[in-house]
Amino acid sequence: MTITPAPGGFDEFEMYQVLEGACAKAGLDGRDARLLRGHTNAVLLLEKEQVVAKIARKGTAVESVARTVTFVRWLIEAGFPTVPLHPCDQPLVVDGHAVTFWTYLPQPEHPVAAEQLAGPLKALHALPAPPIALAEHDNIRAIRRSLASITCLPAEEIRYMEDEVDRLEGELRDVRFSLAAGLIQGDPQHRNALHTTNGSAVLCDWDTIAQGQPEWDLVTVEVHCRRFGYGQAHYGAFANAYGWDVTECPSYPVLRDIRELRMITTNARKVRSAPGSLSEIQRRVAGLRRRDGQLRWNIL
Repeated sequence: MTITPAPGGFDEFEMYQVLEGACAKAGLDGRDARLLRGHTNAVLLLEKEQVVAKIARKGTAVESVARTVTFVRWLIEAGFPTVPLHPCDQPLVVDGHAVTFWTYLPQPEHPVAAEQLAGPLKALHALPAPPIALAEHDNIRAIRRSLASITCLPAEEIRYMEDEVDRLEGELRDVRFSLAAGLIQGDPQHRNALHTTNGSAVLCDWDTIAQGQPEWDLVTVEVHCRRFGYGQAHYGAFANAYGWDVTECPSYPVLRDIRELRMITTNARKVRSAPGSLSEIQRRVAGLRRRDGQLRWNIL
């Protein structure tokens, strides 16, 4: 089951108004645009132009999007494989909403395999610090921020998750990371990567780029493989290709539980603009309370 939320927190009319304004500024024809994704940002394909428009989620700071653009330009200059930006001044701002344009890469039906994420992630983790200030990756703070904004769940369930984040924050203080800190993607997964025409894959979503521990990227891939039905062999191929298996380190249970709690609370915070996702959030919270580590999640 795939649940389609309101695109980027916009109603359809507002989204297309923002798109029209951005296309006019960029000199692009967006009359045949169609929505590709909408759970976080509104991502649309301009069919005639073969360009992808990405409207940042409603409420996203323009400065944050500008930082992402600067980072991607730095990656390209460094020769790092990523989806190219369309050649125009970016981001474009329409009524306070930031829009970026990207080269379209046609995709086959099957998503990028986890194994294909290993090379780009390992290369990213080895890059030097970029010439821009990046936030420190902080899952605990993100979870607390989401919990403070959730209105779709009973107070008792929110209190349970507050107790969980308190417990996990305490356990995280005792974690000793094995890998060197550096650049991390923040949310590497099958849908945040794209196939290229030469059979390789590139990462394509840099909104969550940060300074932090590579273990957070690696455990994110593991969670996606296990929770969304790809299976252990799929994750095993990724770990072999990367050369390091996060599930074998003593801190794995803590990292796993923090990452899963963040995924649940982030999606719960978005239910206001994606009411169709509520039943899936309720399933995940019920599974969390049962300590069901194998419950298969539905894509949101």
